[in-house]
Amino acid sequence: LESAEAVLAARPRPTGRLKLGMIGAYEPGGVVDFEVRGLFPSPDGVVFEDPVTGSLNASIAQWLLRTGHATSPYVARQGTALGRNGRIYIEQIGDDIWVAGNTVSCITGHVDL
Repeated sequence: LESAEAVLAARPRPTGRLKLGMIGAYEPGGVVDFEVRGLFPSPDGVVFEDPVTGSLNASIAQWLLRTGHATSPYVARQGTALGRNGRIYIEQIGDDIWVAGNTVSCITGHVDL
């Protein structure tokens, strides 16, 4: 979208099974460069938002870097609309794009198959 503020102001409605990713840039020189939101519907049409989505940020990074809309490295923020403060660190090394960030383990265990 036209800005990070527009991403945060968006109020998406259920649209069937469409998954939606949004990105908008902050003004240059800030702590983070982009605001990202990743939304997906439940089977009954409720829209959920993911606080941080590595695969979405990797896809966005490929597009931003290839088209010159961003330079490596950059920092994106996701989860703001949920009261979270996810930081995603993107760096391109050669042809490879690396997506990094901190994690919090909420559940641990194992599954026997």
